[in-house]
Amino acid sequence: MKVKDIMTEPVIAISEDRTLEEAAKLMLNKEIGGLPVVNGEGKLVGMITESDFSAKEHAIPFSRIYAPQLFGEWMSKEGVEKAYAAARKETVKSVMTTAVVTVEEEDSVAEAIRMMLENRVHRIPVIRDDVPVGIVSRHDLLKLVVKHLKDNR
Repeated sequence: MKVKDIMTEPVIAISEDRTLEEAAKLMLNKEIGGLPVVNGEGKLVGMITESDFSAKEHAIPFSRIYAPQLFGEWMSKEGVEKAYAAARKETVKSVMTTAVVTVEEEDSVAEAIRMMLENRVHRIPVIRDDVPVGIVSRHDLLKLVVKHLKDNR
């Protein structure tokens, strides 16, 4: 089975110059957990996901202490609301992941699953000439179960 048989299309993408607030609203309105990020030519340049909106623990340089970082900034517990308020004006480009794992429409579903597991990602953009045309997520893998059940009835 090919990626094109299970991918979600058309893909919902966002421009790299949009704000984090716009990205969050789009993900909430469309009930999706991530967006391919495109440049002015529509080419894939990154990925932004729900996890980019969460604080992550990072080691403080030259110590064994870990502290939370949000949108690349160190923060105290008191600074959470302030960080989210300031981030409304940040661009998607400032926090997106640029090392994006991709597949093409003719790739096998097995290859897409392997890439998702190896790279610990929940979704992979499907590209044609560096332009996102679809996306494969864990949700799309459910289509395999349904198809298998239909075929065996």
